[in-house]
Amino acid sequence: MSATDSAFKGSIPAVYEQYLGPLLFEPFAEDMARRLGDVAQGRILETAAGTGIVTRALAKALPAQVEITATDLNQAMLDLARTRLQASNVHWMQADAQALPFEDASFDAVVCQFGVMFFPDRLTGYREALRVLKPGGRLLFNVWNALDLNPVSRIVSESVARAFPEDPPRFIERVPFGYFDPDRIRGEVQQAGFESVEIEVVDKVSRPPSPREPAIGLCQGTPLRAEIEARAPDRIGEITTSAEEALSGRFGASSFENRMSALVVTAWR
Repeated sequence: MSATDSAFKGSIPAVYEQYLGPLLFEPFAEDMARRLGDVAQGRILETAAGTGIVTRALAKALPAQVEITATDLNQAMLDLARTRLQASNVHWMQADAQALPFEDASFDAVVCQFGVMFFPDRLTGYREALRVLKPGGRLLFNVWNALDLNPVSRIVSESVARAFPEDPPRFIERVPFGYFDPDRIRGEVQQAGFESVEIEVVDKVSRPPSPREPAIGLCQGTPLRAEIEARAPDRIGEITTSAEEALSGRFGASSFENRMSALVVTAWR
């Protein structure tokens, strides 16, 4: 994993929140919050919280007596998240999911939406989640299914790659869509110490108003932007437009269905 693969800074947090939130993350955030709907009290830890999309869904779905600690490696993402949600039971903290600053057995659940793919050492991240969970607690996380099952992301990735045939940026397929083998995931989670692991395929649909929004979100609101600008800092607008045109060629120029597929993992301590 390159140094830029987990760097969400500069204008990326705002673009991520505006364009990728509704496109990719809000439908799955509602699913994650529903799965924790039986938590009536206690403490929930969220890692890789980003701009707080899951945090807001949890705060809306759960009783106010449930304490939510939302963490992320990138302070810029948390700074934006704080502007979107201020609640007495929600606490924001910069933290590395691979070295959590919390005591053993201090949370009833640990949740992570589309974040474990970014961990340089996933086993360490899973072990840290196990360490801070109370007996009987659960780790709940999701990852993207295969890129072919997520056509909007695949089309944008292919479009950007065509712009640099000798050195194509591969962030999308390498990181967010590079960890989708259920057997591998189950094996690593069990190796970290979780005995009971359930994996479910979850499909969702969003409806962007036009292909422009996904093109901006994926090209300019993720670390793919750093890969593009490292190769051609003055071409980000052009390449975004090319991605928009590729999406228009598949879906048309107006609102369309964005079909998505993910794996949801529940592991019990």
